Amino acid sequence: MLSCRLAADAVLLLHLAFILFVLLGGLLALRWRRAPLVHLPAAAWGIYIELSGGICPLTPLENRLRAAAGQAGYEGGFVEHYLLALIYPAGLTHEIQFVLAAVVVGVNLAVYALVLRRAAGRRP
Repeated sequence: MLSCRLAADAVLLLHLAFILFVLLGGLLALRWRRAPLVHLPAAAWGIYIELSGGICPLTPLENRLRAAAGQAGYEGGFVEHYLLALIYPAGLTHEIQFVLAAVVVGVNLAVYALVLRRAAGRRP
């Protein structure tokens, strides 16, 4: 079914957008003061998934839609299947998940330090 394939592709794009938002969404706080209200919970979820070794619910949803479209799904998570295959051909390990979580934490700490610094500079 074409509609299931398109829906699976849409979930894939949503998943990628969410990952990018988790990693870089703090930059939105440089422009919009309320962005952290949405970004920080998303970042916490992303960090939790990486540290717990869990699978984001979007992965099984995409796989179900692909199966309904007559396509093959995949084992593991989104990061393992789409991103780590490019960066780490051997696959995802627990150690790599900790590194990914550290990258998310580090990038977001740097971004929010910049946000706080700019906010402090604006105060009279």
